[in-house]
Amino acid sequence: MTDPIADYLTRIRNAIMAKHRVVEIPASNIKKDITRILHEKGYILNYKFENVGHQGNIKIALKYHPETKHPAIKSIERISRPGLRKYAGKDDLPRVLNGLGIAILSTSYGVMTDKEARQKNIGGEVLCYVY
Repeated sequence: MTDPIADYLTRIRNAIMAKHRVVEIPASNIKKDITRILHEKGYILNYKFENVGHQGNIKIALKYHPETKHPAIKSIERISRPGLRKYAGKDDLPRVLNGLGIAILSTSYGVMTDKEARQKNIGGEVLCYVY
């Protein structure tokens, strides 16, 4: 697999389109950090790390509106990819939907959202947009 983060995002996107409650994804440290951010920002209901085999799995419980059954994640898209990396400096960090969505960045201080990077006054690689 050449782009494990794109695979992670695609599995979540496909599970949402199929209206699944839980999606299981092979784990890595960066995927665990992205999952933690999605849970903190309220885009997923819950998650659990399982140590099965060499790398383990991440079980993610997807979040839907109780009455209308609309998913909490409207769009999740990969920005930086192995063939074309996208970096943003501290002065030109992206704003997703005028601040309604989040951009997930990989910085020298770890994986964080665009808002946290603005507060710490640092830039990094823009991994994905979520709204």
